[in-house]
Formats: sequence, C-alpha cells, structure tokens
Amino acid sequence: MEQRISLITLGVRDLARERAFYEALGWADAQQPDDEVCFFQVGGLVFALWTGVRGHGAPGVEIAHNVRTPDEVAAVLAEADAAGGTVVRPAAQAEWGGITGAFADPEGYVWEVAHNPDWPIAADGSITI
Repeated sequence: MEQRISLITLGVRDLARERAFYEALGWADAQQPDDEVCFFQVGGLVFALWTGVRGHGAPGVEIAHNVRTPDEVAAVLAEADAAGGTVVRPAAQAEWGGITGAFADPEGYVWEVAHNPDWPIAADGSITI
C-alpha cells in the first residue's frame, strides 16, 4: 500500500446544509453527482460529504486510498488483513462503476480502498476529480 490518502469523507445527516457551510467558507467547484455525496478538490486529494450509512457511517469519518488498477483493491485489503487490520467490506463492484472495499485498522478506523476509473492517479499519488 502506497503511503498516501486519496479522500477524506465525513458522514453527514444534512448534505445541503454541510455543502452550504463549506461553500460559505469559500470552498468552490463542488461536484455533486447525486443527493448522497458531494466532492471538493482540495489540493491533491478529495474531501467528500456523504449521507446515509452505506459504509460511510454518518456522522463519522472514513479515509480512502485509491489505487491504479481494479486488482489492487483486493491486494491492499489482503495487506491490511495480514498487518493486523480487519476487512469490513470485501472488494466488490460499486454502483458508480469502480471496485471498492474497506478495512479497519486495529483501533477501528475505516479505510476505503477503491479503484475509480474516472479519477486518475498521478505519479505523485494525487487524484483529480
């Protein structure tokens, strides 16, 4: 697993209110593909607001590590398991077109591992939405 973070996701109860808050802070160019999630580009990573449980635990925090190929999702989950973590969602096809799974570290913090074919990863590990 490369040493980097691709996304930080906050589980929220009221997406419109949260989006308005960050936009009032001056954050711009939000992308909201549906009524459940909103993405902001923040440097070389993405900050997301996500409603509902769906593994994003509103309210809560989930860190994401995007990978370059679909096969890497299962490989990173296996690395986390071997290192003492717990796979909480095995690698599977996502409704948005990529592959996703998740592991929890020994303290229970959840990391999503995903391959999103629409979000390229640069050589330095940054992603762009």
